[in-house]
Amino acid sequence: MIIYGKQLFLHILNKRPQILEEIYLSKECDKKLFSKICGTGKKIIRVDNQKAQSLARGGNHQGFLANVSEFEFSDIAELKKLNFIAILYGISDVGNIGAIARSAYALGCEGLVIVAKSINMQGVLRSSSGAAYEIPIAIFEDGLSLLNELKQFGFKIYATASNGKNVKEMKFAGKRALVMGSEGEGIPQKALVKCDECIGIKLKEGWDSLNVSAAFAIICDRMIDE
Repeated sequence: MIIYGKQLFLHILNKRPQILEEIYLSKECDKKLFSKICGTGKKIIRVDNQKAQSLARGGNHQGFLANVSEFEFSDIAELKKLNFIAILYGISDVGNIGAIARSAYALGCEGLVIVAKSINMQGVLRSSSGAAYEIPIAIFEDGLSLLNELKQFGFKIYATASNGKNVKEMKFAGKRALVMGSEGEGIPQKALVKCDECIGIKLKEGWDSLNVSAAFAIICDRMIDE
């Protein structure tokens, strides 16, 4: 899997150097950084900008690219052992998923489950600045079955909805799951009825919604503090 961009590259270099397979540099870097890159023992290949653009498929590589091991999703059984997880139900935008992963890791949410058949993890890793490597992420195709399994395992399920109870006034269960739906369609009705409570953010100035990643950060922070 090809990754690119300086932030993601440096995150892997500093925290996950074992997943590096080959390194591609299209720009000069300072001696200290280059020495650290050499210290990985991985093959370093100098490439021109045209080749770098091709490897990054036109993305902003900033001169730093690498071939890394494929991302390893966590087993759902491992996430069931945690106390606070988030379920991304129908969210497909890799920018939003990456931003959520970054907030989850920074704020203390213990794991993520993406309800989907597949996901572009290169995009998620890049938009998370590497934070997606640091939090367990599972992928699960059948969202309804997932909610049933979590409830049987002792989770209380909180769904986000515009008319939900004000998150600032909530008391949360010790073992809890937060369900975030897509911005366009929200959480499907069949999934909503399986959730225990609906929660939301009280907005001002006539606004009726926030970007899903911004909403997640606010609600996650409240659920962690509780």
